[in-house]
Amino acid sequence: MMRFLTYAAGDEPRLGLLDGADVLDVETVHRRLLREEGKSVRDAVPADLIGFMERGSIALARRLVAFARSLPAGSRRAMVRPLARVRLLAPIPRPRKNIFCTGHNYAAHVRESRSPLPERPVWFTKPPTAVVGPLAPIIHHAATQALDYEVELAVVIGRRGRDIPRERALDFVFGYTVMNDVTARDVQRQRGQWFKGKAMDTFAPLGPWIVHRSVISDPQRLTVRSRVNGEVRQQASTADMIFSVAALISDLSRGMTLEPGDLIATGTPAGVGMGFDPPKWLKAGDVVEVEVEGIGTLRNPIVQPKG
Repeated sequence: MMRFLTYAAGDEPRLGLLDGADVLDVETVHRRLLREEGKSVRDAVPADLIGFMERGSIALARRLVAFARSLPAGSRRAMVRPLARVRLLAPIPRPRKNIFCTGHNYAAHVRESRSPLPERPVWFTKPPTAVVGPLAPIIHHAATQALDYEVELAVVIGRRGRDIPRERALDFVFGYTVMNDVTARDVQRQRGQWFKGKAMDTFAPLGPWIVHRSVISDPQRLTVRSRVNGEVRQQASTADMIFSVAALISDLSRGMTLEPGDLIATGTPAGVGMGFDPPKWLKAGDVVEVEVEGIGTLRNPIVQPKG
């Protein structure tokens, strides 16, 4: 399974490939492979995922895994770390653009929001400053008294394209990850639009890694689930989306260029905190887990702001 992740090596983010319980450092393994082949290490792929998507390939990733496995244990030690001993960051720690998000994309969630069914995808964005990784705290900012969670399948674009036809849209996908579309519901209501209530710092946890699209044959056949303190809150299938992944990519790309590393969050199903009576808002001390079948689970604690 091709799973790309970003981990912290000191203060430096590094691109890794997950191989069982091991994390392979992509740039280091590639440099070793190039030396073995008598080639210049200046041709090594970058140590970040967007750079890899622009210069590397899934075939190269598979070669790197096979090469690392072929090395004796002593040689592997400098380029492989146990997953249990690394600190995972968001797979793309600092997206180049805002994250493209669609709202009201599951009919049951639209009903619990007391809104009409959309005739076209509803778009908003989250800034790069909202992104955090696995186990990073979600700040319960003083600006809200109605903090909510939303499990979402997130799409990672791998090829540049504009006006992409629906039947070719999945060819432009690099892979898939998990996002928690954290939302300040009261701010969302007060402002009459969604951006501010969804754009605060730490409101876009991403991870734990990106699974290459070759592993997921149909993104419309995945179970999505959220839990708060172990209690299941959301559980649905991506088959229930009003607009499929392919339809979303096609719609978003009309007149607008999508580029490698662009992220598209595909909406959330019913079961969010505001849908309960009374609402079940998040509070400091809670732990939220959001999960997508075939990808993994993203876990984050809720904390009060410092100071």
